[in-house]
Amino acid sequence: MEKINSQAKGGRLNILHTIKDGNWRFVFLFLLFAISSNTLYGDVFEYRHRAGSRYRIISVVTQNVYINRILSHSAEILNRIAVEVVDENNGEALHRALVQTSERSTAIDVASRSFEWAREYETVFTRDRLGFMSIAPEYFMPVVRNVPVFPDRPLSVGDTWSAEGHEMHDFRDSFGFEEPFRIPFTAHYEYLGTRQWRGRDYSAFSVSYRIYYRPAGVRGRDGVSPQRILGGADQIVFWDHALGRAAAYEGEFRMVFALSDGATVEFRGQSHGEVYDAQEMDRDRIAEEIAAELERQNIGNVEIRVVDEGVVIVMEDIIFQPDSAIMLPGEDEKLDIISAILLQHSDRDILVSGHTALAGTPEARMQLSVERARTVADFLISRNVRSEERVVIRGYGAQRPVADNFTEEGMRRNRRVEITILEN
Repeated sequence: MEKINSQAKGGRLNILHTIKDGNWRFVFLFLLFAISSNTLYGDVFEYRHRAGSRYRIISVVTQNVYINRILSHSAEILNRIAVEVVDENNGEALHRALVQTSERSTAIDVASRSFEWAREYETVFTRDRLGFMSIAPEYFMPVVRNVPVFPDRPLSVGDTWSAEGHEMHDFRDSFGFEEPFRIPFTAHYEYLGTRQWRGRDYSAFSVSYRIYYRPAGVRGRDGVSPQRILGGADQIVFWDHALGRAAAYEGEFRMVFALSDGATVEFRGQSHGEVYDAQEMDRDRIAEEIAAELERQNIGNVEIRVVDEGVVIVMEDIIFQPDSAIMLPGEDEKLDIISAILLQHSDRDILVSGHTALAGTPEARMQLSVERARTVADFLISRNVRSEERVVIRGYGAQRPVADNFTEEGMRRNRRVEITILEN
């Protein structure tokens, strides 16, 4: 992700960070919770919020990035969103959400199957029964706002409506903008009737918008900023009447940023996502079951911890070649046992994190920890423990020691890989 066309280096961009900002494509499913009911005159769509409900959204964005019309690289972005409806009053609900973004880029490693953790956002907002949002200016998520919104009338198949919306982008890394960057648009909707998603019938509607925007009075880092923004998106949203909420979405997008230094950056791609129930995790029970199975299998140097994020399996005995992410022969047998245990808890996503001892440079330690986490994650994926979009990796270098780095035993313990069965 750090490679970039030489024409766009330096004051021109740090534009690859815009990939993180380019996350707007999971947008239409972000934090949707709607229901429709049949009437004699059509279907009534409205948001029906239930205080205390929780759900997750998993979306994947596949995109090509062009710098000055030349393909720079391709990337995939995985978004994991955990949502809780905190309170509801007269159709308006307070939502709290945690958004985790992860990436993998063919410009770095074509063979890698795992997504690397990129950024995390917390957000709080309210939404009324028709879909209009209220959110404080400091929050960067959700990126697309007031989409979808519904008319206050029954809808028949073929009915259309329009409403104003806007995108809010995180351009802190790209241009040094400390506040979310607002791009307005008008969204156009059509009720499509029944459509299939993965073999099931759902009610569906399309959402489309086009953007032509010239921001005024903006100036980014080193004087470089967007001068003209063009593009748009087309998606179909699938609704589950029985559950009373969005079930999935799919679509495509294109966005072009013309910059003040004459460069252009373009994103083209597709996206899809699904919504899942988020049942509360019985962490203590899961930890006890895993510990008992490890003891039965006589696997040593593995610790089980219950944390806010979920249940952590700490492996201190996965041995790699020195200063390498290549496992020594025989280590896959240990991971096969761990894989079988993880398969018993397959309803939860997984985070694989790598850690090193305090040796070498901070940059080298970080890179090594990422590569070792990727090795373990790709192994788990190869054993069908989880699908690719349900495994995220993260490297910490030597930032989280569990022992003294000035003894050989302490350094051995700090060289570890942790697998977290995630709450959300």
